[in-house]
Amino acid sequence: MATALALLKDVFGYPAFRGQQAEIVDHVIAGGDALVLMPTGGGKSLCYQIPALARQQAGHGTTIVVSPLIALMHDQVGALHEAGVQAAFLNSSLSMEEANAVERRLARGELTLLYAAPERVTTPRFLALLDAMHAQGKLSLFAIDEAHCVSQWGHDFRPEYRGLALLHGRYADVPRIALTATADGVTREDIVAHLQLGQARQFVSSFDRPNIRYTIAEKKDPTLQLLRFIEGEHAGEAGIVYCQSRKRVEEVAELLCREGLDALPYHAGLDAQVRQRHQDRFLRDDGVVMTATIAFGMGIDKPDVRFVAHLDLPKNIEGYYQETGRAGRDGLPSDAWMAYGLQDVVNQRRMIDESPAAEEFKQVQRGKLDALLALAEATDCRRVRLLAYFGERSQPCGNCDNCLNPPAVWDGTEAARMLLSTVYRVQQASGLHFGAGHIMDILRGKETEKVQQFGHQRLSTFGIGAEFSEAQLRGVLRQLIATGALAVDASSFNTLHLTAASRAVLKGEQPVRLRESIMQPAGRSRRRERAGARSAVPAAAASLTGDAQQRFAALKEWRTRMAREHNLPAYVIFHDATLAAIAALAPRSLGDLEGVSGIGAKKLETYGPGVLDVLQALG
Repeated sequence: MATALALLKDVFGYPAFRGQQAEIVDHVIAGGDALVLMPTGGGKSLCYQIPALARQQAGHGTTIVVSPLIALMHDQVGALHEAGVQAAFLNSSLSMEEANAVERRLARGELTLLYAAPERVTTPRFLALLDAMHAQGKLSLFAIDEAHCVSQWGHDFRPEYRGLALLHGRYADVPRIALTATADGVTREDIVAHLQLGQARQFVSSFDRPNIRYTIAEKKDPTLQLLRFIEGEHAGEAGIVYCQSRKRVEEVAELLCREGLDALPYHAGLDAQVRQRHQDRFLRDDGVVMTATIAFGMGIDKPDVRFVAHLDLPKNIEGYYQETGRAGRDGLPSDAWMAYGLQDVVNQRRMIDESPAAEEFKQVQRGKLDALLALAEATDCRRVRLLAYFGERSQPCGNCDNCLNPPAVWDGTEAARMLLSTVYRVQQASGLHFGAGHIMDILRGKETEKVQQFGHQRLSTFGIGAEFSEAQLRGVLRQLIATGALAVDASSFNTLHLTAASRAVLKGEQPVRLRESIMQPAGRSRRRERAGARSAVPAAAASLTGDAQQRFAALKEWRTRMAREHNLPAYVIFHDATLAAIAALAPRSLGDLEGVSGIGAKKLETYGPGVLDVLQALG
């Protein structure tokens, strides 16, 4: 551990390991296999980067890192270069000459870490390279990142990950570390089975991200609700907004831009160069909001994302947890905000039911959706429910919407019975099925043209629910569909059908308790000038004094120039937290900078003089 601690400080500039990092690093350096579950922002990469350095020093050779995304490889390798570590990647962004040059460096043992995609690692050409290295004792460690991709039960299954099972049989004496931020019990078992990690030690860190505040809002006008949230909580700060469809992504990005925000769209339908340009701007510039499908995000290491918003319900808690985990990787206060409504429930149920997958798979997906719906409908602590899904017990957090503003709860059992009874009587009277809007019109006694056309004003349930608002009834319908007491037939205009579970509610055996509907008008936001969107003080600098704030601002400008010169994201040079520490310290010499977290020996040599020049110029 003395070697590991020295590497942590000298190379990466951190004074101590966090959480289980030290135990994991010690185990892997000694040659043990490991399965590591650690939340996004918890420091997973150090769990294989430090062992890679230590094992190479001990003569074991190069570490191969299996990574699914080109963007992640580029960022990780760029950051390692800045720290003085010999690293490279092999992916489709390289020309044949460049790839051959990397392979020659690998064969000569010049690299500490090599990043490659799973489909490349399992090619005959690459395996021949590994065979030669192995024969010479130059193959040190395999690190398999985003290991949940191996499991069909996970939220991001990638079949090419299954081929990585051959690493164990082919190189049985080379240790392996598999890492993920999101895996429930079933997914963990699948990872162990398919990667043949039966003898691996499992390290499961707390899934809690206490700096993230979870809020789930009832949908009314979601884009205006989103605007109100961003302008009220995160003006001028970086964030990610997830939408389900490509069209919606572009609409929301345009709306945010019209309102003076610096927003960009990202989805798989855009030209690859446009996607890359937008991603680069998000990573390199301050205050950019990326509006995206889930095609964007995995491997994004940007530490100062202050919020992640969902305008549509994700498929499961694993996806929700990983996506929200992209906020606040620097440990500073951040938000996970989601708008959720009846149509979300209908859409997600329909996508599962219409999937060509096997029924066993559909049942698992329904169970995962049910857990997410329970989180969305919860009236108690969101964090307690979220952590419980991953098998972790906790106490109310005091930092989610339900803890901060406990919702009023009402008994919707009678309204639920009325709705189910109306669905039954409509079907009995006309032999047809109808959608939610028509059922609510009947119950509330609204003589619409459709109600009169079918004579539904003569039903015994017509008007008996007049005391309930449409918002209340939508809440009841949402929970009935979420719990399976009502089914939606997507193939027939989203009509409602009773299920076997309807009986318990109809007989009053299954209570329905809901949060009071809060349907405040969203209101159109006041358009903000673009310059005003840049006025917010970064979270890392919030506690600094006036002079220190000035030093921080000057250091940020300098960092931006350095990032452009080196063609790197600004945070790869220094995190905001490191700049804030420098600003508070006001160092006068390189020696003063040595103890600052995030400044290793190579960065001190490369950037230390520039930092001192910036501070000296301020006087």
